[in-house]
Amino acid sequence: MPIHTSVEDGIGKLVLSYPPLNILSREVMAELRAKLHALDADRTIRVLLLQAEGKHFSAGAAVGEHLPPEHEEMIPEFLDTIALLAAFPLPVIAAVRGRCLGGGFELILAADLVVAGEGAALGTPEIVLGVFPPVACAFLPDLASPGAAAEIVFTGDSLTAQQAHEIGIVRRVVADDKVEQEALALAQRIARHSAAALRANKRALRAGYATRRSEALEAAGRVYLDELMQTADAVEGLRAFTEKRQPVWQHA
Repeated sequence: MPIHTSVEDGIGKLVLSYPPLNILSREVMAELRAKLHALDADRTIRVLLLQAEGKHFSAGAAVGEHLPPEHEEMIPEFLDTIALLAAFPLPVIAAVRGRCLGGGFELILAADLVVAGEGAALGTPEIVLGVFPPVACAFLPDLASPGAAAEIVFTGDSLTAQQAHEIGIVRRVVADDKVEQEALALAQRIARHSAAALRANKRALRAGYATRRSEALEAAGRVYLDELMQTADAVEGLRAFTEKRQPVWQHA
């Protein structure tokens, strides 16, 4: 199975188990949503730890599934997955090593805290494919700054873990072989507290921007489906990637 879960001492673990790149296909995302619902229903959990098997956290969503007509179902499913993780009622910690790109990067933007290995590469290369990252567009201006968000999504360049830390996306940067250990230690510190207090704390902490995020995510999804995917360049960029060739832009 591409997603593994466990619960011990108040810590729920959600592990992407589809190495080497932990690609977020529609099948994987469906299981991720199912596992999140199950973990949400477990009243023994006080903190959720999101991590991945293998050298890389995730290289993102399956590019082929972005193409018409499958994108009409894939994009809403992806946004629903992100929204479900963002709405998880207890603290969420993401542990990141290696590549954390595209949809994988957008997944960790829904976490409360991110612990990253010093060798991690984080970013949204979607613009190279003629598309854009809807979750990053919705969440990054609050997490970092509007300027930092613009540079990340417009250039498609990857960030080092230290760069992501400096602009507020990553909370802690540690040695690559210490990522899970550090994330678990942080989870254990949080899990000492009352689940009721943590739930209330998270609601209060996110009260100021929860509605704004939800509205921004919905708006970004509409632009993606109703505007972006009507352009020739979006389809050309995605097809060029799947066909392993350079895109030929029409700029339309």
